[in-house]
Amino acid sequence: MTPECTLQAANQVLARADALARHTDVPGELTCTCLGRAHLAVADQLAAWMREAGFDTVHIDAIGNVVGRYLARPGHASSERLATGSHYDTVRNGGKYDGRLGILMGIGLVAELAQRGQRLRHDLEVVAFSDEEGVRFGSTFLGSSAYAGRFDPALLERADAQGVTLRTALVEAGRDPAAIARAGVERPLAHYFEIHIEQGPVLLNLDVPVGVVTAIAGSVRRRLTITGQASHAGTTPMHLRRDAACAAAEIALYVESRCSGVAGLVGTVGQLEVPGGSVNVVPGACHLSLDVRAAEDTLRDAALADIEASIARICEKRAVTWQSQELLRAPAVACEAAGRSAWREAIAHRHLPVHELLSGAGHDAMMIAAIAPVSMLFVRCGAGGISHNPLETVEVRDVAAAFGVAHAFLTARHA
Repeated sequence: MTPECTLQAANQVLARADALARHTDVPGELTCTCLGRAHLAVADQLAAWMREAGFDTVHIDAIGNVVGRYLARPGHASSERLATGSHYDTVRNGGKYDGRLGILMGIGLVAELAQRGQRLRHDLEVVAFSDEEGVRFGSTFLGSSAYAGRFDPALLERADAQGVTLRTALVEAGRDPAAIARAGVERPLAHYFEIHIEQGPVLLNLDVPVGVVTAIAGSVRRRLTITGQASHAGTTPMHLRRDAACAAAEIALYVESRCSGVAGLVGTVGQLEVPGGSVNVVPGACHLSLDVRAAEDTLRDAALADIEASIARICEKRAVTWQSQELLRAPAVACEAAGRSAWREAIAHRHLPVHELLSGAGHDAMMIAAIAPVSMLFVRCGAGGISHNPLETVEVRDVAAAFGVAHAFLTARHA
């Protein structure tokens, strides 16, 4: 592809990201959660753009995934298919490009192929997954789990903050919950690739527009409840307090200490809450989250074991009790060696520097890896690499570079 063609495609991708960002649950910010009005509007718009691009079939499945298929060359259809995509839901007050960039890039790639009258050896599906963030119903990968045939029917009874279950929300949106079991891929996938913003500063600091992902870190998320004794802040001596919040603070600092200085390991306490807390009451309870990730599951699990032992020591010392609920356990996913090689060759073909890096964030590719080889291409972020934030940004020149690389990846390996 010429630089003019990639730049034109990149400008269209960014314009469409702007258009999608106008659909929001909360005026003045970008919040698009599963099966809300904004979410349904985005799905309809993506389906319309797929039809306009030249997809042979387009449909919205029972969980809300938007699936467009571009058929293989006549007489060359394989028993396997190729797929790409990402998610179109957002976190609360999020950015315009997380997930959506990959969907729009996929639509643009098919539009380019269709305009040239070019077909591949495999059917190519572009999938806009309905829910990866899990904001509304508290369960990640709803869309990709259904596509992979791994959807847990028990999730249909999960309720949002207003008490509306996923089952009810689906019915109200005109979807059939019973059909989710039939939403999976009909034929095996030869390969799934995902184009995504990096959501970090590595490429930015290296001054490199794109990067090949080596693996996606495995993560464990837990919700901890610390129970102490609420008491008067003025009359309870310091040495007699059973302060749940202080225990939680000590736990958070240990997580930071344990996960520092170990390559590929990160630990985060992102939520701290004193239910019913008051300025003049010693906290009797505290809820906190725990998120530990690593490139290797053994590294992550070793850190978790140390954290659990430290929690027990801290709580015993402070005369408080603790409970732990595991919310998510996702194994680390290695990207396919052949896919990584193909991305490196495509990058070199475009005369760009080749750099490989780990993904610390979770992606739909983690779920698809259960049924197919996966690979990922990262695109450089601006604004210090920030993501899940309105400041999230990408440069048109980097999107153009990624588009050219992705086109080379497709045509070299699958034409």
